[in-house]
Amino acid sequence: MEGFVTDWLNLVLRCLHVIVAIAWIGESFYFVALDNSLKPPTDPNARRRGVFGDFWHVHGGGFYHMQKYSVAPQDMPENLHWSFWPSYTTWMSGFGLFFVLYLMSPSTYLIDKSVLDMGPVVAVSAALGFLMAGWIVYDTLCRLLGTNDKLLGICVGIYVLIAAFIACHVFAGRAAYLITGAMIATIMSANVFFVIIPGQRKMVAAMLKGETPNAIYGKRGKQRSVHNTYFTLPVVFAMLSNHYAMTYTHKYNWLILVLIMLAGALIRQFFVMRHRGQVLWYMPVAGLVLVLGAFAWTMPAPSVPVAQAAGAPTIKVADIQPIIQQRCATCHSAHPTMMGSAPAGVLLDTPAEIKQNAQRVHQQAVTLKAMPLGNVTQMTDAERQKVAAWFAGGAVE
Repeated sequence: MEGFVTDWLNLVLRCLHVIVAIAWIGESFYFVALDNSLKPPTDPNARRRGVFGDFWHVHGGGFYHMQKYSVAPQDMPENLHWSFWPSYTTWMSGFGLFFVLYLMSPSTYLIDKSVLDMGPVVAVSAALGFLMAGWIVYDTLCRLLGTNDKLLGICVGIYVLIAAFIACHVFAGRAAYLITGAMIATIMSANVFFVIIPGQRKMVAAMLKGETPNAIYGKRGKQRSVHNTYFTLPVVFAMLSNHYAMTYTHKYNWLILVLIMLAGALIRQFFVMRHRGQVLWYMPVAGLVLVLGAFAWTMPAPSVPVAQAAGAPTIKVADIQPIIQQRCATCHSAHPTMMGSAPAGVLLDTPAEIKQNAQRVHQQAVTLKAMPLGNVTQMTDAERQKVAAWFAGGAVE
């Protein structure tokens, strides 16, 4: 029953997370595009009112006229829309999902004893500490180097690289990718919660008092908002990476992660510059080259047939079934003992099911060694070799 409830929590939280993340990313991308598409107003009255730039937009059968003020309008609008709930709900639903899947089952998801032998309490504490430390370090860098955008960008990039390296040497590869992404996502939401929205509230409060708002709050908010747009695609990859074991099981998984995140940032930069009227094709091309480099680097070596002694009997599914039952069917079963339901619906209870999923078993357990997760059931190299020999012999039933 516990696994059943966990699966439903996973489903509900995942759906909520995807929906609100789409809303936040869409809104964020739109405002970045809008901000970079503004043109100086031609109307003298608009300039006198403090309008910095405007933009005409046609969408859904209607025309829209967007205006941005250098600091703030002279009078407070009666209806003022605040953009923060998509950010907050994205983080809260994401953390809820992280709690249900990873923090509640640290031995399965967070820990890989071949990476670092640690207990569940230490693993959970390290994961939570990673998220908090990410924001503290990033925010400190922004406060120290905030007036130099280029230097700040370089330092933040180096910090993400260091964080990815540390995560991949502390946590199981799959968890390391997710935690690195969650760290950046926490930074993004914290930017909204601690910097952007408080600054905007101070500006509104000043206007209500009849005072001129301090422009520094707008500048700080804009800087953090720009950072968020470059973080977005790297975070999206990190959140999706748990489906692609060839990345996080690689010997240099931290570098693969950094390469693909950098590719995402370059592609995002292409669109940012395109909104400004500059089409810099070398940026997405460079991003594609990085992805292709990661593809080539993670490509598995050709399988070497497992030699069998002359006259040795052919390995059949019955010979490997005990291995599968002990090491794999704790999850991949109609009645799993470690999860609420079989991941990806893959069942390995019967010889027919094992043969049907022979390619998957070989890929995950032999080629990538991604399964069992964190090798929690302690599958040995000899057992993997036996599965490899069975597969090389034609996966005989």
